[in-house]
Amino acid sequence: MSKVYFASARVKKWKYADSMPGKLERVLKEINLSAHFDKDEWIAVKTHFGSEGAHRVVRPVFLRKVVDALKGIGAKPFVTDTVRIKGLDYLEVANQNGINSLSVGAPVVLGDGLYGNDNIMVKAGEILSEIAVASLIHDVPAMVVCSHVKGHIQAGYAGAIKNLAMGGVSSSHRHCGWKCGRGAIHTIGEGRLLWDEEKCELCYQCQEICPLEVIKFEKELFAYKEDDCWRCGRCTRVCPEGALMLPGDDERFMKALAEAANAVLSTFKPNKVLYINFLTDIQPECDCMPAADVPVMQD
Repeated sequence: MSKVYFASARVKKWKYADSMPGKLERVLKEINLSAHFDKDEWIAVKTHFGSEGAHRVVRPVFLRKVVDALKGIGAKPFVTDTVRIKGLDYLEVANQNGINSLSVGAPVVLGDGLYGNDNIMVKAGEILSEIAVASLIHDVPAMVVCSHVKGHIQAGYAGAIKNLAMGGVSSSHRHCGWKCGRGAIHTIGEGRLLWDEEKCELCYQCQEICPLEVIKFEKELFAYKEDDCWRCGRCTRVCPEGALMLPGDDERFMKALAEAANAVLSTFKPNKVLYINFLTDIQPECDCMPAADVPVMQD
């Protein structure tokens, strides 16, 4: 059975040791990282870079503490996520949210390349069959999964499993497209967007949030490039009138999420993945959204 450590966000004494960074340092020492990782071993520190406007992610100071602890045992860490929007734009979002090589003390890289199609097909399960795992995450021998715990439109509660399943795989594969990526988790069948013209108020929020800019309105009629769509579902989430729908099934989604997370973990040897969950700035929605709300509860 896994050993679980807990550190409260509350400060009872006005001293560094009682701060959250100080407590994280103590937890990292208690874990005995040397028992899991080797000197000179490359280690992925997997997190979510957030979005433009969604700044309430795992804070850089915490990522820095993880990086420093790994460096302290002689390992070679880097901070990573997979492409959620166009690669160069996503690196700039990370930088705006304070995640860069200077702040975290390690390289900040994209796990599946600038175009998001640098990945390797891995056996998944009955629903997904195979899934495109980011090549960097597939190849790296060890990982520390730093998850921002929050809400999610389909998962309900999003933590480490969602971070692995959605963040460890790509949005698209260079040959089989979204059907081999995270879009296969989000939707069923061909995943065609359904537009209800009567409900639509032409607010264009769906067009604005699309990471690939595939949605357009021509003469006030909805249109999108189906072949280029990732099936991420953001457009359906922001529609205030429910005029857009992406076919899906919640139970199937949960099972597919577990399959994808297991596929990612299957690329690592036992005891080479550690998990740190941050229940801070807890949001009602995923960090993929273009804004951050006030936390739904205290840290």
